[in-house]
Amino acid sequence: MSRLRIFADSDAKNPLFVTGDHAAIAHKLAEHGARFERWQASAAIVAGDSSDAVIAAYRTDIERLKTEGGYQAVDVISLDPNHPQKESLRRKFLDEHTHSEDEVRFFVAGSGLFSLHLGGQVFEVLCEQGDLISVPANTKHWFDMGPEPSFVAIRLFTNPTGWVANFTGNQIAIQFPRYEIGQAR
Repeated sequence: MSRLRIFADSDAKNPLFVTGDHAAIAHKLAEHGARFERWQASAAIVAGDSSDAVIAAYRTDIERLKTEGGYQAVDVISLDPNHPQKESLRRKFLDEHTHSEDEVRFFVAGSGLFSLHLGGQVFEVLCEQGDLISVPANTKHWFDMGPEPSFVAIRLFTNPTGWVANFTGNQIAIQFPRYEIGQAR
């Protein structure tokens, strides 16, 4: 189940707010310019499926998003627990960073944990199949797929080169719990 937990950025143990209600998650994130929506993930996609298969299955949704947001590039990140680069890929996303453009992901299978550092708070968003999240440009955040990743997400970019991170050097992300798929947190 999708979930939002909000923490003071100085206290990773005691959430100030917790909800699994999609409308409440969308409302809280919208207050900070982030987008969260529940979509129908209707194609039979599983972690490890090829990018071509995922893009073909969701072409209509992708084209609609590209038109709506002016996105130039689309890619798919599809990882399963057997992926040979899962550890290095996980580390790549774990440190706080920003992007010069919105980061848009539609989860068509599995789950992952986005953490947005907004002012003096951390908004921890558990995204699952059917969730669309858009993190606004220049928003400090990090992403955890867990040690045994199992997810497929379509990513859209206005920059044709795709995912480009600007790391902040802030070590805040290591203070917060990591994502362990299947464990209640």
